[in-house]
Amino acid sequence: MAKITMHDGSIKELSEDDELYLSTLRHSCSHVLAQAVKHLYPNAKLAIGPSISDGFYYDIDFETPISDKDLSAIETEMRKIVKANERIEYFSLSREEAVALMTEKDEPYKVELINDLPEGELISFFRQGDFTDLCAGPHLLSTKEVGKAFKLQSLAGAYWRGSEKNKMLTRIYGTAFRSKEELEAYLTRLEEAKKRDHRKLGKELGLFMFSEYGPGFPFFLPNGMVLRNTLMDFWRKMHYANDYVEISTPIILNRSLWETSGHWDHYKENMYTTVIDEEDYAVKPMNCPGSILVYQNEPRSYKDLPLRLAECGLAHRHEKRGELHGLMRVRCFTQDDAHIFITPDQIQDEVTRITRLIDEFYNVFGFEYHVELSTRPEDSMGSDEDWERAEAGLKSALESMNMPYVVNEGDGAFYGPKIDFHLVDCIGRTWQCGTIQLDFQLPQRFELEYMGADGEKHQPIMIHRVCFGSVERFIGILTEHFAGAFPVWLAPVQVKVLPVSDKYLDYANEVAAKIGAANIRVKTDTRSEKLGWKIREAQKEKVPFMVIVGEKDMTDRTVSVRSRANGDEGACSCEEFISRVRNDIDNLAR
Repeated sequence: MAKITMHDGSIKELSEDDELYLSTLRHSCSHVLAQAVKHLYPNAKLAIGPSISDGFYYDIDFETPISDKDLSAIETEMRKIVKANERIEYFSLSREEAVALMTEKDEPYKVELINDLPEGELISFFRQGDFTDLCAGPHLLSTKEVGKAFKLQSLAGAYWRGSEKNKMLTRIYGTAFRSKEELEAYLTRLEEAKKRDHRKLGKELGLFMFSEYGPGFPFFLPNGMVLRNTLMDFWRKMHYANDYVEISTPIILNRSLWETSGHWDHYKENMYTTVIDEEDYAVKPMNCPGSILVYQNEPRSYKDLPLRLAECGLAHRHEKRGELHGLMRVRCFTQDDAHIFITPDQIQDEVTRITRLIDEFYNVFGFEYHVELSTRPEDSMGSDEDWERAEAGLKSALESMNMPYVVNEGDGAFYGPKIDFHLVDCIGRTWQCGTIQLDFQLPQRFELEYMGADGEKHQPIMIHRVCFGSVERFIGILTEHFAGAFPVWLAPVQVKVLPVSDKYLDYANEVAAKIGAANIRVKTDTRSEKLGWKIREAQKEKVPFMVIVGEKDMTDRTVSVRSRANGDEGACSCEEFISRVRNDIDNLAR
């Protein structure tokens, strides 16, 4: 068991396995970092230093810039502070006393934070040795407890309070764990993640590119288009089998539509706009209003519901340039949406059906996942009654399936609560992809109707649902999950035919023609290079199968097979090899 000091100075005892303990450890480490910086750079001004999911950071205004090479000296100073075993003590002051203290210490960012706090409340501080920081806590009881396993990792720029109008500060990132073993395991995962970086692999494998002419707007290259189209073929097959119909809606629509939907009020800063015929238009950031127009295109009856409209629509959202990150954070992306219109008594069955479809999607790629139920945010629209009905409907569906979930308070969409699916990749990272969002608001705003069995008009409920999420982002996730070594059915090139020399080129082309005729993606390496070089090149390209043909193969009408998984596998007939590869593809083998 461990003890921590809470925001009011009380002491709480909890297990070191508790997530609160880990976040407290990391936050306390950020204070040790700040203290070390003040020892080494007395004129540095401190901003904020929270714990984050994998560690902590501190934003600091340095008099002269520092670089990555300075981190080792700061870390050494941190270890001295840990070794000193200084008590971390809580105390509180009035607003006037707090401002005076931080003014005396020449900490203008802290003074600004204090002035933004509610009046009349005592303001909490934590002191350790010669260092005092404005902080709500919680904290460990001494610096020695912080020093189990930590490491400074990198520097980045960060605008004060996230605004480009403010000064750029230096953000120092670090991480901390309960034990050295946990830290080493985490650092090993980071190194593995670097090797799997989809931006690096995307370039090496010819999947996608970016241009300064369009930051955040991805270009898909030939191999990337094969991968993308294969995913979309799979997406269509799954949707057609589950009674969805596919639609396509325009990219640009009139401002009045976005005002009715609520996006203009809630999302305008992230939308691109233009003027057509002296009227305001917006490039769609989401597909849902277009699906609503399709629903409204003709009268609907209860017999038509559920109506499952699926769309892989191109959407655009303005993201800050500094937040762009390969395919993971872009300004245009393809959302694999579906909008499902149901009657109130169909909520549980339809949410259950969608959950099973998403489960089937992720199982194909070998992903495990966990589920979150996100509830009403502060910036929302609609009545309390509607939100209660919507949240109860999602809970009921999850509980009827015995699906474990955690509640993520206040993280729903502005129009309704949602179920989020968080994928876990092969090195333990999580990615939020699939989502199911229950919406009473847009059907009200657009006055949607259907004729009920009673002959009266009723309002449908709308479900927003994605499986991949952003197709581009999902490709980035897959690239890192498989380290570019995609399963056979997804690989842009499934087989590479390698003639031992130019003498066997005709036979190589004959073999490739047979393989291609079986609807297998195949290429022949016709370059006048040594066989070992060709094999190494195919390995770099992460091709699942190589077929090597030489004199004996040509004489015996066989092929020598080398697989990505097993290396040399010996000779077999071309027909046997084709049958094996087709079996792998047809069964979506991993």
